[in-house]
Amino acid sequence: MKRERSFFLGQKVMLLEDVKNDGTYPYLPIGEVMIAKNSVGYIRSIGEFLQVIRVYEVHFLDASSAIEIIGCREHELEALEPYRDLEAEECEWMMSYSKRKA
Repeated sequence: MKRERSFFLGQKVMLLEDVKNDGTYPYLPIGEVMIAKNSVGYIRSIGEFLQVIRVYEVHFLDASSAIEIIGCREHELEALEPYRDLEAEECEWMMSYSKRKA
């Protein structure tokens, strides 16, 4: 059984450790820091690696290197804001709006 996600699309997060090139990025030497610890970014998408490991694509807007978007695992991230289900909020607003119009 799969665990519930820890982070959601658009959520602001902070990196808890340096992310180093493990050889999957061809333009930096292996072991080179790609994104530094304490960098702040936003969850862009959520996927799975080998159908077992949840990976969050995070966009680091203020990245000091040319790399801005990387995949992170849950233990590498910390939420900086509570999650808001914007889609549910919008649906609720639309339902209340349509009831007022009727």
